[in-house]
Amino acid sequence: MATYEYQARTGAGERVSGLVQADSETAAIRALDERELYPVRVGLQRRARQTGGRIRLRDIGVMYGQLGDLLRAGLPLLRALETISRAGVSERLKASLRKVGEGVSAGRTLADALGEQPGVFPSLHIAMIRAGEKAGFLEDVLTNLSDFIERVDELRSKIHGAMIYPLVLTVVALSVTGGMLVWFVPRFKTMFSGRALPLPTRIMFSLSDALLNGWPILLGGLVVVVLLLSSLIKSEWGGRVWERWRLKIPVVGRVIRTISITRFCRILGTMLANGVPILQALAISKDATGSAILADSIEEAAESVRAGETLTDPLRASKLIPPQILEMVAVAEESNQLDRVLVEIAETVERRTDRQVDQAVHLIEPVILVFMAIMIGTLAVGLVYPILTMAQSLK
Repeated sequence: MATYEYQARTGAGERVSGLVQADSETAAIRALDERELYPVRVGLQRRARQTGGRIRLRDIGVMYGQLGDLLRAGLPLLRALETISRAGVSERLKASLRKVGEGVSAGRTLADALGEQPGVFPSLHIAMIRAGEKAGFLEDVLTNLSDFIERVDELRSKIHGAMIYPLVLTVVALSVTGGMLVWFVPRFKTMFSGRALPLPTRIMFSLSDALLNGWPILLGGLVVVVLLLSSLIKSEWGGRVWERWRLKIPVVGRVIRTISITRFCRILGTMLANGVPILQALAISKDATGSAILADSIEEAAESVRAGETLTDPLRASKLIPPQILEMVAVAEESNQLDRVLVEIAETVERRTDRQVDQAVHLIEPVILVFMAIMIGTLAVGLVYPILTMAQSLK
């Protein structure tokens, strides 16, 4: 199903524009006729013109919070959208909100109008907003969405911030080693010419020659390897192999697993609390975990629920979720408090994830420092050992 841009006129002659999803241009025109709109121009959507680029999730979260506050204060939805589009949100988001407002003014629900902005508002948000509109608590859903996005953004920022120092150390180590091999080591090559050199020195000179003379080949080979690995990881089979390998890394694998569990519990609990049916909530939370292996288990769990069975058995078979969490989920299913318990689990696991991230960073830092010491020490031994040998021979 494609997305079409249209310009049309209402029965009163007012000019409107927006987006409509249809299988063909004819179907799009038919959909406009059903809305009592008279098409002036219909064509395939051009993404760049629609959004002007990527919209930050943080800005969308702020917008949800503002919209919920305005609706709770009694403002009509269309006026609230117009007020936010004139406020301090990003220009890209303003353009999308104007199109959403046009859709609402044409008689569509907020969820349908948001769904006509592909690539801007995730399906998770749209499903929750649709449930809130049907159940009559849209303001609460928008507030919950804003809090949810804020928590996700905080966790992502914490992980990115924790990885800055290890990355800086890695870049410094590689830069120092490369600089020594390119500019410092060749100065000693003529000094040691005609002499029997130890193995570390020969290896060091070979690496230096490879960087100086064969850098185009090395660079091209590195680019080819990166592209091949990237395409392999993006494939379904390669992505699963890469994920299984990551999950086996000490400390880091545990952090990755707990982050996926946190996303699943918080998203599923939030959607259930906002009236989304459990099968639809499982289908959406499956795609939001960021883990293909956990997504397979959630899909099996959805089939189990559809057949009238429990949610926990397929999740237990994946061996990704700790037993204590599964027991809490099982008890919550029996007491019909799954939404509340899942959010509580997410908050508990999130606090534990913070500690695990700190442990992972504290583990990575000494490993990188040891790696730097080994590289620079090897270069130093390769240069100093022949000098000491020459001094000994002179004596």
